[in-house]
Amino acid sequence: MMVETKNQRKCIVTGEVKPTSELLRFVLTSDNTLVPDFDKKLDGRGLYVCVSKKLLQKALAKKMFTKALHTGLKISEDLEKQTQHLLYRKGLEWVNLARKAGALVTGFEKVKANILKHKAAFVIEGTDASDDISRKIENADDYIEVLKVYNSEDLSAALNTENTVYIAVLKSDIAPKVYANIKRYQTFLEN
Repeated sequence: MMVETKNQRKCIVTGEVKPTSELLRFVLTSDNTLVPDFDKKLDGRGLYVCVSKKLLQKALAKKMFTKALHTGLKISEDLEKQTQHLLYRKGLEWVNLARKAGALVTGFEKVKANILKHKAAFVIEGTDASDDISRKIENADDYIEVLKVYNSEDLSAALNTENTVYIAVLKSDIAPKVYANIKRYQTFLEN
């Protein structure tokens, strides 16, 4: 039986073949510079690394990009920081898109009410939220996932509001994209 490999690529660090959604794509530009291409819009040969800060660090330290391409290339000294910042920003951009689509609510009472009505797909909670209120959100529904990646300052800036600590992303067409981009950033930081 043949396995579908169209949207799968091999991680240059682990050798694992994974769906491209579980990998970070880097591309060699025409001036031999390696750049992140997470939107897969740039032409050129893509090199892939699992969504992991540690694996990206390993690829850079052991010059795995150069070895994979069999050529000299320019790699920015802050490629790891650029990568982390792009993932950070992408997650927050999707939160803002959900706001524009009317697919989220903010504030403890509104978030809790939407959880209890089973309208929330998942919750985003600021990393600086109080433990007491965090427990109340988690106890509102044992099955709701609470993502804790951004602090309230990040969330407030993304939504152009003040003191945003709790966000419920409502069940909608956009919710899976918001979730995927925040989880991608979280996965990068934790692995």
